[in-house]
Amino acid sequence: MAANDEFRRKFAAFVERAKGNQEQVVRKVALDLLRSLVLKSPVDTGRFRGNWQVQYTLQPRTLGVVDRAGTTTIATATQDLSYLRLGETIYLVNHLPYAVPLEYGHSKQAPVGMVRLTVTEFDQFLTRAVGDLKQ
Repeated sequence: MAANDEFRRKFAAFVERAKGNQEQVVRKVALDLLRSLVLKSPVDTGRFRGNWQVQYTLQPRTLGVVDRAGTTTIATATQDLSYLRLGETIYLVNHLPYAVPLEYGHSKQAPVGMVRLTVTEFDQFLTRAVGDLKQ
């Protein structure tokens, strides 16, 4: 219960500080989350990194993108997030069939996955995005 109260307190502080800038903060946090997922993803051919996507509806699709460095995927996500409007739901997804096995240790490059690690960084990303707002 204490963790839940702490989250509510931080979220209330975010709302107060981000007045009028919520879309900017949400875009920044979403991009930081996606960047973390991409850069934590194991690389063989680069297909897995290239299949991280920003979606506004869940459309199970895979991409033909091969992106060993992750830079193209992050640039595409930046563009996709420019369409975000406050109140919309966004999904950061990878629909490749081996995404779940990779998350649960199938790769020695990412033995503890990507998503679970990235989720632990959410608070840090939110704090930084709010802190970056001009006073």
